[in-house]
Amino acid sequence: MIYLSFALALTIGLALGLIGGGGSILTVPVLVYVAGVDPELATAYSLFVVGITALVGGVQNALLRQVDFKTALIFGAPSIAMVYLTRAYIMPAIPNELLTIGSFVLTKNNALMLLFAALMVAASISMIRSGKKMENIQATSQPLNFGLVLLEGTLVGLLTGLVGAGGGFLIIPALVLLAHLPMRLAVGTSLTIIAAKSLNGFRADMQRPDFTIDWGFLLVFSAFAVAGIFIGTALAKKIPAERLKTAFGWFVLAMGIYIFVKEMFFS
Repeated sequence: MIYLSFALALTIGLALGLIGGGGSILTVPVLVYVAGVDPELATAYSLFVVGITALVGGVQNALLRQVDFKTALIFGAPSIAMVYLTRAYIMPAIPNELLTIGSFVLTKNNALMLLFAALMVAASISMIRSGKKMENIQATSQPLNFGLVLLEGTLVGLLTGLVGAGGGFLIIPALVLLAHLPMRLAVGTSLTIIAAKSLNGFRADMQRPDFTIDWGFLLVFSAFAVAGIFIGTALAKKIPAERLKTAFGWFVLAMGIYIFVKEMFFS
């Protein structure tokens, strides 16, 4: 199963390279259900994997001058701070048993996976519907909406801290609609923000005495994901991305529903 998880890590990177985002949403399910990693620790591992893969994409976009560093700082600052606070203080404070109704017990791990399932459903809808609508939005010269950008950054940081996902499907629309960035610039800027906040969140996890990080497994898993990105980027020039994004969106939706059913009725 460990080798299967490495193969799936390659697939995650492949999806990221082909469609420019969304693949990392599968990282936690692969770590939990295939590699057998504890759900809370899996969110920590996911932060590292997402951070490294986003860093690779961010550097690629920066070299092409497709990153708005000013906007990345404004949006990223509250997000980076919030993800660190969430990982360092909020997550450890959540009790292991959250709710008991008769024979039904909602544990911390169940709640994390249910929240992740909800995130997957939201992300899948974004991938299924996004393509043409987002591409047709034109950049404007309107001033940056600082208040909404700061609020969005804080909320995305909280979400990332809880479930270990990058949240690109939330960040990119915010950068287009609130910061008025053109789509290509929004994608590169989003990757830069995701890399910074994810790796900062993982830094908080490294300080937790109850987490034992298997660096050998984590580094190999990440290496396969990064390799997948390069393969996917090369293939993206020959394959229409929007059809892939829609198909991948339906797959993510099915996975989200599967996780919800499993955690509610079969855990």
